[in-house]
Amino acid sequence: MLQITPIPALSDNYIWAIQQHNNLIIVDPAESQPVFDFIAKNSLNLTAILLTHNHHDHTDGVPNIAKSYPNIPVYGPKEAAKFATVIVSPDQQLKLFDYEVNILESAGHTAGHISYLFGYDYLFCGDSLFSGGCGRVFTGDYQAQFDALQRFKQLPNSTQVYPAHEYTQSNLKFVEAVLPPSCILAEYQEQVDLLRSQNKPTLPTTIGLEMQVNPFMQAVDLAEFIALRQQKDNF
Repeated sequence: MLQITPIPALSDNYIWAIQQHNNLIIVDPAESQPVFDFIAKNSLNLTAILLTHNHHDHTDGVPNIAKSYPNIPVYGPKEAAKFATVIVSPDQQLKLFDYEVNILESAGHTAGHISYLFGYDYLFCGDSLFSGGCGRVFTGDYQAQFDALQRFKQLPNSTQVYPAHEYTQSNLKFVEAVLPPSCILAEYQEQVDLLRSQNKPTLPTTIGLEMQVNPFMQAVDLAEFIALRQQKDNF
């Protein structure tokens, strides 16, 4: 069992802190200070940094952290080579803590975006999948983004999903506009609104839940996915 905690950063980012005993791995550090504060408060030993893609709101904290931890391995895709000390690519496997970690291709948002799957238990997917949504396709490669979601759909329903942004509430407004009403969706909206009113994270989500509330996960083909994504871009 891993202990996974969101460290809030910037306006709506989460830096995911993955703990086993006193050891820590962090994912997509947007800023360094919240990470230093978390380490100090919990007396942790930082062992690695994982990067999903090269956008600044996922990498800006790396240089400062690397200065304080010069020997720390920073795993990331080739597009993040400026920060990564270990370049990883899709279908590669890492051993982190006691887990086999599979690198999944999840391009579309950026050309080299990857996700980290710990066993079949935890998916750290950066900006490729959100609760009720998916990342903007900045590359214009809708096929790659659609393929990423098809990969995620193959995972067990119980897999916990850790996106890098707190977008759930605004995503659900779009979901409400495009999906037929359902009890599950209504209940989820209520739960999300309550959590946000208490300033609590709505994440993680699960693959099983996303199959029920996320129109992008329900898109049956590329044409439907593109239509939905373009509709969301203008929503």
